[in-house]
Amino acid sequence: MVEEKENVANGEQVSKKGAKKLAKAAKKAEQKAENASAAAANNAGGDSAEDHAAGRYGLSEMIQSKDKRSERNFVPVSELSGQVGKGLVWVRGRVHTSRAKGKQCFLILRQQSSTVQCILAVGDVISKQMVKFAGNIPKESIIDIQAKPVAVSSKIESCTEQSLELSVEQIFVISQAKAQLPLQIEDASRPENAEDAEGLNIRVNQDTRLDNRVLDLRTPANQAIFRLEAGVCRLFRDILTEQGFTEIHTPKIISAASEGGANVFTVSYFKDSAYLAQSPQLYKQMAIAADFDKVYTVGAVFRAEDSNTHRHLTEFVGLDLEMAFKYHYHEVLHTIGNTFTSIFKGLRDNYAKEIESVSQQYKVDAFKFLEPPLILQFADGVAMLREAGVETGDEEDLSTPNEKLLGRLVKAKYDTDFYILDKFPLAIRPFYTMPDPNNPVYSNSYDMFMRGEEIMSGAQRIHDPEYLIERAKHHGIDTSKIAAYIESFRYGCPPHAGGGIGMERVVMLYLGLDNIRKTSMFPRDPKRLTP
Repeated sequence: MVEEKENVANGEQVSKKGAKKLAKAAKKAEQKAENASAAAANNAGGDSAEDHAAGRYGLSEMIQSKDKRSERNFVPVSELSGQVGKGLVWVRGRVHTSRAKGKQCFLILRQQSSTVQCILAVGDVISKQMVKFAGNIPKESIIDIQAKPVAVSSKIESCTEQSLELSVEQIFVISQAKAQLPLQIEDASRPENAEDAEGLNIRVNQDTRLDNRVLDLRTPANQAIFRLEAGVCRLFRDILTEQGFTEIHTPKIISAASEGGANVFTVSYFKDSAYLAQSPQLYKQMAIAADFDKVYTVGAVFRAEDSNTHRHLTEFVGLDLEMAFKYHYHEVLHTIGNTFTSIFKGLRDNYAKEIESVSQQYKVDAFKFLEPPLILQFADGVAMLREAGVETGDEEDLSTPNEKLLGRLVKAKYDTDFYILDKFPLAIRPFYTMPDPNNPVYSNSYDMFMRGEEIMSGAQRIHDPEYLIERAKHHGIDTSKIAAYIESFRYGCPPHAGGGIGMERVVMLYLGLDNIRKTSMFPRDPKRLTP
């Protein structure tokens, strides 16, 4: 078939198909020229034009303490409401989110758990280049801004400072974050709600969180958890100090397993071997024998237990105390129980803001406790379990499921999340535990529970060296390996009792969290040694 031909400007003939292609190419070239012209016009009045905001924004030089800049009045985000209408202030924080559109940029500045909206709009002070710069600052970068706090007519629901925004006049990047983050703070902060109405199932798993802990710790819930945890330590110290206790510091490198067990970490010690302390107990008792009467210590405790559970760590913070008493170990039992009650009241009264922040991400049920605390006999606890259909022996230790069940039974009957179980069977306690003088099956020992999980174990210790040797031999312990421990009681020692508390476990259970790794800043377990 012969194609029809038509003439073109150069006199050559082409097909209709070719003519269409040429027309399309010509139109494309025309459009490209128009775009280039528009871009040139845009540059003429934009980026290539003189920048009237030059010097008011940019990357700050690295701070090496060259200048003090004392003229800059920095205001915490949480205190900005008192600065509305008072002129310019300086604020330092992180870029939480930013959104540039046309001649405006909206930026949310985060300072720990506080957030405030910032706005940059092209005008006499702000240039288009400055707006573009602000919109391109990577999330999590640290910035300094100078701005006017301005009241807003409607609440800014996405920020903690809802009644104001910052009208930015200067913005400088102090420390720039990588453009690609291993996790987004918004995702890591998302409420753990299985029935998410919005259908947003974006979750950051635990390993990703822990691998990138520095980022994960920036979430409002984590900021609150570790401020509350600091509160537990402060309250523990203050409450005991007011009662005449002395804080002591004990060795963490020891010559023999502190509790006589095999679950210890061995470390090289010059030409010999040593161990990381499982407990400060020996040294607490030696302090009592040295007439300190009431002592406590806060420090690391190490357990070489291959337990990959929700409540075990190989290193945790121990809150330990020991106390001499006159005639009955219940003098100590009541002191410890009342200390817990005071801690719970202190957290409730002074850390409501932190508890509320945690509840925004995790389901937090208010912690209930009685004053004075509930004390049950071990035998009574066993009886409650049997009534619930659990078969357990009189001298059998409580399994984890039975502990949790007993906690639910106690809550249902007494409406308390905290209780003390006294008089444990002697057979399941360490050799240094004082037997019950009225019933040799039981001992002067106790555990304390929060939400059905043990958070403290304690007892009256045997302070008579000969009786201690007798009990050690009964347990098959080589007394030559604990000779120094026994020797410390040969110079006269008052009767005493005490116990050890796991700080991370207390915080986990007070808040009702599901994993102890949430309450350990940099957790150590059998599978994690970093970061």
